[in-house]
Amino acid sequence: MKADALRGHLDGLLLATLDGRQLHGYAIIEALQQRSGGAVDLPTGTVYPALRRLERAGHVRSDWSTVGGRQRRTYRLTQSGMRTLHDERRAWREFTSAIEGVLGSEAAAPV
Repeated sequence: MKADALRGHLDGLLLATLDGRQLHGYAIIEALQQRSGGAVDLPTGTVYPALRRLERAGHVRSDWSTVGGRQRRTYRLTQSGMRTLHDERRAWREFTSAIEGVLGSEAAAPV
């Protein structure tokens, strides 16, 4: 999937991936790949700045942990992030419904 196709939806994708979970950055990337059937394959240079931006906005919180002797920053949703995710999901449903009304129909109305 082209990165341009995801423009405007990255925050929602990251928040949804963290919904109910606490993950480190690479695990977020892997979860996005898995949940999308491999269609969403984002580089670390896209994901980590977005996570920092979401943290500055108060939507995610990060903590350092040690896993296998390595320091990792793990992320989780805040209350603000949960509200934002709810809003993102609602907006996505409205958007896909509208687009489906146009693209989903094989027969176009006569002009």
